[in-house]
Amino acid sequence: MTSIQVYGIPNCGTCKKALLWLQNNGIEYEFINTKENPPNRQMIQSWIESLGSQLMRNTSGQSYRSLGDEKKSWTNQEWLEAFSQDAMLLKRPLFVKDGIAILVGFKEDKISEKLI
Repeated sequence: MTSIQVYGIPNCGTCKKALLWLQNNGIEYEFINTKENPPNRQMIQSWIESLGSQLMRNTSGQSYRSLGDEKKSWTNQEWLEAFSQDAMLLKRPLFVKDGIAILVGFKEDKISEKLI
């Protein structure tokens, strides 16, 4: 049995679309609200190792915009620190399958490729 976790926030439109897609395709998942249960450093580190910090950045969010220009030259380690302190910097939804981050964001063709 495959274990899938979806990290995001309930009022995120992209998360809602992704969860609806999972339900419509009969894929079982566990939804984790990152506002209420922010991921720990170790989890975020493993996600960065799987996906890279660039894909994981929520560049349209207020938290990201408030960071200032130095963020453009940050290393993965600096992003790890930032993500650990503010989960709203993480792009949503983030999909973890069998303990490994496989996808961030929601595009039907990409999720089909990774989950089906």
